[in-house]
Amino acid sequence: MAKEIKTIGVLTSGGDAPGMNAAIRAVVRTAIVNGKKVKGIRKGYQGLLDEEIIDMDKSSVSDIIQKGGTILYTARCMEFVTEEGQRKGAEICKKHGIDGLVVIGGDGSFRGAQRLANLGINTIGIPGTIDLDIACTDYTIGFDTAINTAMEAIDKVRDTSTSHERCSIIEVMGRRAGYIALWTGIANGAEDILLPERYDNNEQELINNIIRNRKRGKKHHIIINAEGIGHSESMARRIEAATGMETRATILGHMQRGGTPTCKDRMYASIMGAYAVDLLCAGKSKRVVAYRHGEYVDYDINEALAMKKDIDEYQFNVSKMLSR
Repeated sequence: MAKEIKTIGVLTSGGDAPGMNAAIRAVVRTAIVNGKKVKGIRKGYQGLLDEEIIDMDKSSVSDIIQKGGTILYTARCMEFVTEEGQRKGAEICKKHGIDGLVVIGGDGSFRGAQRLANLGINTIGIPGTIDLDIACTDYTIGFDTAINTAMEAIDKVRDTSTSHERCSIIEVMGRRAGYIALWTGIANGAEDILLPERYDNNEQELINNIIRNRKRGKKHHIIINAEGIGHSESMARRIEAATGMETRATILGHMQRGGTPTCKDRMYASIMGAYAVDLLCAGKSKRVVAYRHGEYVDYDINEALAMKKDIDEYQFNVSKMLSR
């Protein structure tokens, strides 16, 4: 018989994502309804090691669901990568009576959760990352807001690009994953989409495509470039020199992480937060909450971290076909 959880901690780790506050709110309120105490851990694993731990109640999460970012703040922590740091984190959890922990973040955050679970802290992960790069789930908190933010910005750049008959290279987030670039590239009708998973560094093909489009009367050209490829400014200079077409680079940057979360991000994050608490109350540990094939499910954290994710080949082929 699993020992009953009495106090649940919650933290956000890694890059922030719109909708994290909705998940925090759901964790706190679901835990309280189930008769559990709740501790908020500020600044992720760094805050855990520094014991930045606060008591939370229903009023702690009032009027936060519409806010971007995370009220618990977030940080990256190199100390927690070490075994010594992990043991210290587990001892601090025990010192504060935290016997169940909800970690909202990406793969790196889940590895930290995995280590804490191995050290006796019942731990559940919730996927919170704008990059949609967690293999076990079809949805991650923040992705929907990020792509809508990027889409609206790209629409604005397209307006001025059209007016000046320019080529515009618009760089979106995604160091190792091209999902933001793929979705916005299709949604914004880009002529070229550069993804870390598929780009072969054939810049000449981009140049040839611009020249072909100019010959058939195309007045502007939009290239969506993922952060993992980068070098948008130097790429713009080379393309302008090769084509004679005025070319400008726009890097959207961290604006994609902020802003009011969409209805989808608020809704899905809320369900995932409640689901995580339900798992802890059922005595479960070392699980990751996921949304898969239209259902909320959970996976063993070891299995989740071992999964690999790639760009959907059909979606990629459609993006190429529609850009012609």
